[in-house]
Amino acid sequence: MSLFLCATAVSGYTLGAGGALQGRVATQSRFSEASRVAAEPLMGMSVDLTGKTAFVAGVADSTGYGWAICKALANAGCKITVGTWPPVLGIFQKSLASGKFDEAADMILDDGSKMVIEKIYPLDAVFDTKADVPEDVLSNKRYAGLDGFSIEETAEAVKADYGKIDILVHSLANGPEVQKPLLETSRAGYLAAASASSYSLVSLVSKFGPIMNEGGSVLSLTYIASEKVIPGYGGGMSSAKAALESDTRVLAWEAGRKYNIAVNTISAGPLKSRAASAISKSDKKSFIEVGIDYCKANAPLAKDLYSDDVGQTACCLLSPLFGAVTGVTLYVDNGMHAMGMIQDKAVAQCQD
Repeated sequence: MSLFLCATAVSGYTLGAGGALQGRVATQSRFSEASRVAAEPLMGMSVDLTGKTAFVAGVADSTGYGWAICKALANAGCKITVGTWPPVLGIFQKSLASGKFDEAADMILDDGSKMVIEKIYPLDAVFDTKADVPEDVLSNKRYAGLDGFSIEETAEAVKADYGKIDILVHSLANGPEVQKPLLETSRAGYLAAASASSYSLVSLVSKFGPIMNEGGSVLSLTYIASEKVIPGYGGGMSSAKAALESDTRVLAWEAGRKYNIAVNTISAGPLKSRAASAISKSDKKSFIEVGIDYCKANAPLAKDLYSDDVGQTACCLLSPLFGAVTGVTLYVDNGMHAMGMIQDKAVAQCQD
């Protein structure tokens, strides 16, 4: 992957990481289109992750940010392993085996080869250890036949298979009451959002940190609702994302000193997906469709946001080229985070 791409291009649960997982409407990978244009490397530098191993938590299909990150890392030569939520693990494995993801070139890398996911691990990131898993979950048919899906057990399995890894990606979130305003969110719903969406990062770094090579890198995905009011993004998810960003800074210090690894997060713009579309629905536009249209109309860069934009940025941020960057929340949203007034009113005010 060329640095030019990285510089300029700068989901496992109910709710996609970063607020939404990518779907097929105006959010497909730009490089799956026939009009793919090769970019020239900048100053001859490139991201080379050959010999590196990544574990990406929260990948369950080919339409999300997690998949885009996997693909970008694979393009750079990285070995890919993923963690998938147990209830959808079987479907994901069958889709891969059947070639479903080949239909839209979702598996095809820049050199024409097919992306290889070395191994898929069952992972339920709301459980830190085996002892934390309640009996009703163990007996649930969606978990039947699975063992070792807590974060600690998954880290142990990855260590047994690969020794140490270099890259850890947190691409998961869940807000069971996301459709409720904060004032109507229950304590249980609020804490569930925090557990799955923010504390899961703390636990992942805690359990995977010891099996990461020095100089490695951790990355998560967040959303602008952490710092700005986004009506409709409820259930405590805005609070969970704010916690995630705060934890990123603290973990950058603690894990940096303890394991010599970097910890960053990407604040990604809205992308349509099946999960994001479920946040709220109407006869006209869903929550995520309104968000996409609003951002395109008002962001400094008035264009579609693609999953590849996040994937390429993540690849750069996770590479040795950005080895001195840690504790950062990096916006990949066409500049929407910078705006304090919508375009039509801003322009009209300047003209008056």
